[in-house]
Amino acid sequence: MIVAVDFDPIARGYVATLAKPGGNVTGVVLRQIELTGKRMQFLKEALPNVTRVAVFWDAISADQWREAQKTALAVGLKLQSVELRNPPYHLTDAYRTAARGRAEALLLLMSPVFFPQRVQVAELGLKSQLPTICGLAQYAYAGALMSYGANLDDMFRQAALYIDKIFKGARPADLPIEQPTKFELVINLKTAKAVGLTIPQSLLQRADQVIEWFTTAYSGPARSFGLCCGPASSLGSPGLTPSSART
Repeated sequence: MIVAVDFDPIARGYVATLAKPGGNVTGVVLRQIELTGKRMQFLKEALPNVTRVAVFWDAISADQWREAQKTALAVGLKLQSVELRNPPYHLTDAYRTAARGRAEALLLLMSPVFFPQRVQVAELGLKSQLPTICGLAQYAYAGALMSYGANLDDMFRQAALYIDKIFKGARPADLPIEQPTKFELVINLKTAKAVGLTIPQSLLQRADQVIEWFTTAYSGPARSFGLCCGPASSLGSPGLTPSSART
């Protein structure tokens, strides 16, 4: 069995170790739990005056929510829990709840149930003037302010390689569960401008992609730029086509 999961497969009892999973399970782990605190740090760095952050989570991302609670005090954030149930989720109601709690920004925890609604997440974030950080670049391509996490395409390519090996006779128990070693910070400057934010240059310089609209207003030494000016990309981004050129 090949799996691609957001949670800790050892803690859930699915495998013995990542190096030697045993049984009939292998695959890739996106390490969302461990990255939760890092996303909160990036959000605070982008918005240093923000203190109240709504957190959208569900049953699948409950481990991430617990991690966020552990990290909040050290990062200087007060979290508002907004648990979503019964998918597809009523995101409009969730954003209203965040507004009633006087949230100044949003941390969207990672769950596969949220992913098909990423365009709505971006649209409602803009409408609510609620800067949002997520865990996959596809959300930033759709219009969320920021994302930080593994490259989803790379992870599924690895899963495909494992499938090929198994079809050729390899045992899943002998294939170590892979974890990402590279994580990408993506910043959507178009969204930042739409909600009246100025992203610190120090953060832009660390971004792997800076998404803009038609023109590169930022000319600093960021490692790559996304010039978003075309039709929807293969990642499902409405009206945003990320492209990058190393500098």
